[in-house]
Amino acid sequence: MTVRDPESGEGRFARVKVPEGLPRFVAVGSRGLVIPLENVIAHFLPWLFPEMEIVERTAFRLTRDGDTEISDDADDLLEAVESELQKRRFGAVVRLEVSSSISKTMLQRLEERLGVPSEGVYPIRGLLDLADLVQLYAGLDRPDLKYAPWVPFTQRRLASPVDNDLFSEIGQRDIIVQHPYDSFATSVEAFVRAASVDPLVVALKTTVYRTSHDSAFAPALMVAAENGKQSVCVVELKARFDERRNIEWARSLEQAGVHVVYGFSDMKTHAKTTLVIRREGDELRRYVHIGTGNYHATTARTYEDVGLFTADPDIAADVADLFNFVTGFGRPQRFRKILAAPFNLRKKLVEHIRAVADAAEAGRHARIRIKVNNLTDPDIVEELYKASQAGAKIDVVVRAICTLVPGVPGVSENISVRSVLGRFLEHSRLYCFEAGEEKTFLLGSADLMPRNLDHRIEVVVPVEDVHVRGELESIFKALHSDNSQAWELGSDGTWSRVMPKKSERRRPAQLAFMRRRERARRLTRAR
Repeated sequence: MTVRDPESGEGRFARVKVPEGLPRFVAVGSRGLVIPLENVIAHFLPWLFPEMEIVERTAFRLTRDGDTEISDDADDLLEAVESELQKRRFGAVVRLEVSSSISKTMLQRLEERLGVPSEGVYPIRGLLDLADLVQLYAGLDRPDLKYAPWVPFTQRRLASPVDNDLFSEIGQRDIIVQHPYDSFATSVEAFVRAASVDPLVVALKTTVYRTSHDSAFAPALMVAAENGKQSVCVVELKARFDERRNIEWARSLEQAGVHVVYGFSDMKTHAKTTLVIRREGDELRRYVHIGTGNYHATTARTYEDVGLFTADPDIAADVADLFNFVTGFGRPQRFRKILAAPFNLRKKLVEHIRAVADAAEAGRHARIRIKVNNLTDPDIVEELYKASQAGAKIDVVVRAICTLVPGVPGVSENISVRSVLGRFLEHSRLYCFEAGEEKTFLLGSADLMPRNLDHRIEVVVPVEDVHVRGELESIFKALHSDNSQAWELGSDGTWSRVMPKKSERRRPAQLAFMRRRERARRLTRAR
């Protein structure tokens, strides 16, 4: 704002920071009226600047560079991250949002003082930071305008495992869960809780990229340590904007006797996997959970993610080798089944794509289905173009960024790209490669971006159990059949919403997943 002294005529530029921790909207009266906090502050500015004239006032919002630059030579990663966090509030301004009513003079002052180029300025009509509107939603007593509460389902094999032994159940056959349709608490969290108290378990190892204050993982790791088990947690200190929380988690775990590892200064540990080692008779047996999403109890209620529980000896041995690499020194010599970045993931994905392309050229069945958050890797995009040109059918479901352009004659006419936007955020990473009679399903933590394929620890696992493959097949089919919450990408780069045809019933994929669990719930109650 610009403030002027009426007596001297002296003018000053002043900034009032909106206090953190206060609600964005302030209730006024008893009729349900709410006013944005910035409007309340603007109304009472004369109290802050008594006997001064408010010449102009405007609201603006800054976005600063949140990247942390950690030297590869950092001796103490924890200390280096803490140091960078202190600098974050002084990071370069990468975006300036201003009220569209701002004067040219005021805007020029802001650009000069903040060092923002004109292309970094975004005039906004209406409110800044619309994310705060969730406060209005939360306080609105209109259940008819809101989603009905969703109660996640607990599969029978998880609710009533054989001999009340979850590990024995997993050992008999793989289990797949899809959150939030399947309960995170009675599957993933139950897995680590069981491991922490099972007298046969000798080790519990897990990774933490992002987690929540109500997560069962930290307590389970602490209990495991107290019970004399090897308790290991790989904490990613560089998970953007969760660094401070992860540091607090790490210190609490260390104080409880958990072996905490911070990973690498030049490479994030983004894999979502938990390893349980159990002594059964005269041998040790490994049990593994591999997921597509973070071990985060809060986001597990709103993010769609898939997780696999398996006792496959090769997969479990690979995961054990990867933990040894992250927590020790040296490189895994050879993975038996898993695809892990930055080792063999890129190479194996390219091999799968080329196998499908070869099948297409030979006149055999050839199809690729991919579900990711982002598809931006130039080499992968080029391989998909080549497969399309060979005649392979390629269907991509992408949530956010996609640099692949579908439907271009002679380049990508056999490729379709869609995005499903519904009640839950689509977050899982799934792959299916069909080359002739050979069909390969994969799931894991990696998106198709250079950072995921080359500069992070990622785990993608093959799915071999017939039942689990059927579940993934149903997920792909539902997403590609969605005709009410899907958007399709055109060859011109524009998105168009998919609408049901006349007399065609609506088929929202997320609703289909919920209805399937409701049917299973009713069948369980009827038994």
